[in-house]
Amino acid sequence: MAGLVSHSRSAQVAYQDLLRLHLDEMASGVVGSIEERHRGGRTYLYDKFRVGTEMKSRYLGEGTPELRARLADAAALKADAEARRATMARLTRVLRAEGLVGTDRDTGSLLLAFARAGVFRLGGTLVGTGAYGFYSAELGVRFDSQELAQTGDIDFASFERLSVALGDRVEDTPDEILQKMKFDPVPSQDKSQVWRWRQSKGEAMVEFLTPAFGEERVKPLPALGVSAQALNYLNFLIAEPIHAVALYRSGVLVQIPRPERFAIHKLIVADRRKGGPDQAKARKDRGQAAFLTEILAEDRPDDLREAYQDALSRGPRWRERIEASLARMPRTAEILRDLG
Repeated sequence: MAGLVSHSRSAQVAYQDLLRLHLDEMASGVVGSIEERHRGGRTYLYDKFRVGTEMKSRYLGEGTPELRARLADAAALKADAEARRATMARLTRVLRAEGLVGTDRDTGSLLLAFARAGVFRLGGTLVGTGAYGFYSAELGVRFDSQELAQTGDIDFASFERLSVALGDRVEDTPDEILQKMKFDPVPSQDKSQVWRWRQSKGEAMVEFLTPAFGEERVKPLPALGVSAQALNYLNFLIAEPIHAVALYRSGVLVQIPRPERFAIHKLIVADRRKGGPDQAKARKDRGQAAFLTEILAEDRPDDLREAYQDALSRGPRWRERIEASLARMPRTAEILRDLG
């Protein structure tokens, strides 16, 4: 691809090592026994421990082979904590020196507070332009300043049914964290359901979203201790999210959508934006979709093909929105068509 510059091999290896160490760090925090719970054909793992005379359970994640392997080594991981944290700090310095863009202080401190409270552990996924910047490290390519341009908004999403099913809750609610960081809740029609906050001195906005399957209304997310605006098509975006590391301090482990789902979802979102300020946002959506599509078609064509065909299979309305965006993006349409 003309003009595309990859990160060095050493930078790509360092990022993957840093991500692995953060996942090890998360697993090393187990203090009790591992409990399995089965719901809807899925297995969820919990850290079950005693506090005084009361038994507590802390959600750890879905029972994947990778998580099970880490939990089996929890004792060794705990013993290696000091060396691991020193290595995490060193790798973060290496990545900055290699030119990977770190997270700004305000965003980094917010992500760190959310991570410590359990927002990502309990299903929260960073979406929107806030997530887009992470694909530079995930895909091993440099984004120029225009690609990394931020809107100041930070959006999080989670499935309502997962939030209800987990039976666990954040240690500090996003509302408590945000108000400490000088964000004010934005009133909604139902004052008991707050789903967005605006920075007291500035334009930054934090919003919580959840998939809709019809009516787009505000719904509760019990595990995260917030309400969320429901949006159609969002279920496609946040299915099977991946971990990423924000380069703030020694790194912050977060959760983001899969890049191929992000690219196809942007085609849908772009067609939903009509007129006024939304026109500029639609152009940005199409630009992000085009950039990611070109990279993924080269490096991960099977993932991109699967996501594209999945979206097309979901019904005529999905196909109409994707085709409407692609009608304005001949190069991207050609790439997707050639995937077969």
